[in-house]
Amino acid sequence: MTYPTSSFPAPGPSNLPASTAPRPQWQRAAIAVTSFVVGLYVLEFVDMLLGNSLDNGGIEPRTVDGLWGVLFAPVLHGGWGHLVANTIPLLVLGFFVMLSGIGRGLTATAIIWIVGGVGTWLTGGSGTTHLGASVLTFGWLTYLITRGLFTRHFGQLALGVVILFLYGGMLWGVLPSDPRVSWQGHLFGAIGGVLAAWLLASDVRAARAAKQLPG
Repeated sequence: MTYPTSSFPAPGPSNLPASTAPRPQWQRAAIAVTSFVVGLYVLEFVDMLLGNSLDNGGIEPRTVDGLWGVLFAPVLHGGWGHLVANTIPLLVLGFFVMLSGIGRGLTATAIIWIVGGVGTWLTGGSGTTHLGASVLTFGWLTYLITRGLFTRHFGQLALGVVILFLYGGMLWGVLPSDPRVSWQGHLFGAIGGVLAAWLLASDVRAARAAKQLPG
């Protein structure tokens, strides 16, 4: 027995079950940053059970053992108050960083993580320990503010202006103030954010240069 061709709909994305359809980018961004923040709370709870012993994993400037803190410091906090203060900026700024693509957002985060950590290790005060996700919030902040300048993308420029208006006051934190606050982490996190924005705009700059070549 034969059937008319029209009896069988052509395969395509519209025929995929809802459970297998890809999530919208904003949902993936929200899930990624929320999962990260939830992980920070779980880790802080574990730290509390262990008598805050995990805090020893922070950055100890110019010591060999303290260099491991470059990897661990951004996920450690000096108590619940420290973590709570970082939570809203992490959620808001992290969401917009991941909104342009999870892979690109994670690459930017890795650059900020390394630059912020190594810079703190090199310049922090002797005998001090530096920890906290604020290195990421400052990096994400400057990344979002400067990204549009390098890509010349109107939407990214507009978002950068909005972020500057909402969170620009944070940038005062890159200056020495409270001795209990790691301004070095803030400063080098911010530098890492600008560097990440510049590096990740290289493809846009290359495409723009190619268009300007004669012939």
